[in-house]
Amino acid sequence: MARAARSLHARKKRRKVLEQAKGYRGTKHSSYKRAKEQVWKSGVYAYQGRKQRKRDFRALWIQRINAGVREHGLSYSQFIHGLRLAEIDLDRKILADLAATEPEVFAAVVTQAKNALEGNPVESRVKVERKAEPEPRRKPAPRKATKKPASETSEPAAATGQEAVQAEAPEAVADEPVAEQPTPEATTEAATETTPETTEEVEATEAAERKAEELDVDLESVEGTGAEGRVLVEDVEQAADEQGKVVATDAAEKKAEELGVDLQTVEGTGANGRITVEDVEKAAK
Repeated sequence: MARAARSLHARKKRRKVLEQAKGYRGTKHSSYKRAKEQVWKSGVYAYQGRKQRKRDFRALWIQRINAGVREHGLSYSQFIHGLRLAEIDLDRKILADLAATEPEVFAAVVTQAKNALEGNPVESRVKVERKAEPEPRRKPAPRKATKKPASETSEPAAATGQEAVQAEAPEAVADEPVAEQPTPEATTEAATETTPETTEEVEATEAAERKAEELDVDLESVEGTGAEGRVLVEDVEQAADEQGKVVATDAAEKKAEELGVDLQTVEGTGANGRITVEDVEKAAK
C-alpha cells in the first residue's frame, strides 16, 4: 500500500504548539519536542494557580465582609445566616464590594439580615440614607472691562444741578427728617432672631425606629451602643424594659391576642427579657 503524506496536518499541529510556547527561554520556543513538554506543564501549573486564586479571593472577600459587619454588631456567620433567612441572594464578591465602596447600601442589607434573625418582617424595599457629597468650588469668572454709557457720564452734571438747588433753599432741606441707618450690632441681632434653632437628630437604625414606635419610646432618651453611637434594637428594648414597658415579639403579640393573655402579666425569657410565644402559651396554661 502506498504511503499517505500527512505533512499538512503535522505542520499545523506543530505550528499551534510553537505559537503557545512563544516567549519561553532557550530551545523551549523553537524545538517542537521541548515546546510540547513545556506547554503541557504550563497547563498543569495554570490549573493549579486558578484553584489557588479562587481560594485567595474568597478569603479576601470574607475578611472585608466580616470587617463591615462587625461595625453593626453582628458576626460573619450570623450575617450569612440572616441573609439566607431573608432570602437575599448576593454572593460574597458583591457583598465585599458593597462593604468597601457603598457603606450605606451595605448597612441596609445588614438591617434586613438583622430583621430576619429577630423574626421581624423583611421589607422588600429599604431606604438608603446617603451622605451629601460636598459641592466642588467654582472659580469666579474674570471680569471684563466695559465702557460706561453716556447716561452715567451725565450724572455728575445732574448732581451739580441738585447741589445748586439745595444751596438756594437750605431751610427746606434742613426741616425734612433724616432716615436713621441701622447699626451693625442691630443687624446681627435681627439675623440671630430670624434663624431657627437647629436640633441634633438621633442616629438610629430603621429597625430601632420601628421598635421605638411600637413600644412608644423616645429615641432621644436612649443611649446607643452601635457604631458611632447609633441606637440599635437592643438599646430600645432595654430602655423600654427600664421604663416598665412590655417587650415581645410579633408572633408573641399575635398569640396573646388569640389566647386573650395580658402581656403585662407574662414574664419574658427571651433575649433582654423579651416575651416569646412559649412564654405566652405557658401563661395561658
